[in-house]
Amino acid sequence: MGPQFMNVTVHIPDNAAADLPGADEDLSTKLLEDYAIEHYRSGELTAHQVKGLMGFDTDLEVDGLLKAHGISSDFTLEDLQREQAALDALLGE
Repeated sequence: MGPQFMNVTVHIPDNAAADLPGADEDLSTKLLEDYAIEHYRSGELTAHQVKGLMGFDTDLEVDGLLKAHGISSDFTLEDLQREQAALDALLGE
């Protein structure tokens, strides 16, 4: 059985939504990213929790998101090796 999702609805007036930064992008994804980043910065979320919240498959995706927002992560060489081993297993190598 796949992951279960909680739906959250945010009502933003049309005249305000048009002026929001990133309104031409997927606003729901942008809001989720902003939530994850802010709560990671404050220590309320771990990298593992960000991974689950964003629906990422790998720690590398979390690392990329954090770096895109100017946050250094604690991603180590061992993490990279673990990710590579998991990818190899998925590819049958």
